[in-house]
Parts: sequence; C-alpha cells; structure tokens
Amino acid sequence: MASLHWLPVKFRIIFKTLLLTYKVLRGLPPSYLEELVIPYQPNRPLRSQNAGLLVVPRVSRSRMGGRAFSYQAPLLWNQLPVQVREADSIATFKIRLKTYLFEKAYCY
Repeated sequence: MASLHWLPVKFRIIFKTLLLTYKVLRGLPPSYLEELVIPYQPNRPLRSQNAGLLVVPRVSRSRMGGRAFSYQAPLLWNQLPVQVREADSIATFKIRLKTYLFEKAYCY
C-alpha cells in the first residue's frame, strides 16, 4: 500500500477522526460535536496553554468508552506535532496530517 500512497486502515481511521476534530475546532460542521471537544485551560499560566491541546475525558475501562469520539479525538489530537495542529487551512492540515501518518505507518 505504501507504493500506492495509501494509509493502512488503522491510520485511515485516525486520519478521518483528526480531520473531523480539526473541522470542529474551526467551527465547521458538524456543530453537534463541539461539546465533545474541549480546549485545555490550565489553572495557572503554563507554556502548554497555547499549544492547542484538548482535554482528554476520563472513561470507564470498558472497550466502548475508549473508542468513543469524545475520548479518541482529544487523545489523538494531543499527540500531533504542533505544526500539524496549527495548519491554517483544511488543505494544509490534510497534507501535513497525511505526511505525518504516512511516516508513522511506514517508518520513514
């Protein structure tokens, strides 16, 4: 699949989840997901307060809770490099995200 420039299924799911998260954070549809993605606000001034991180909610140890968008989206988002998170357009975000995931999937 690498020669076709296709991401493996696992990474394609991550791509779609993060693309949806990017759209929600930029106020694009679907708006009903906005309440599931909460920006991180520290109690005191920290360097990480401007890093664009999200709050990862606590979930039960069940498998379903760990697969929910409200848990996976912030978890995956916080693992992204800053240059990917801070993309100024959807097109730029897609390019940077696919490059990042492709390198991660195929260990370049």
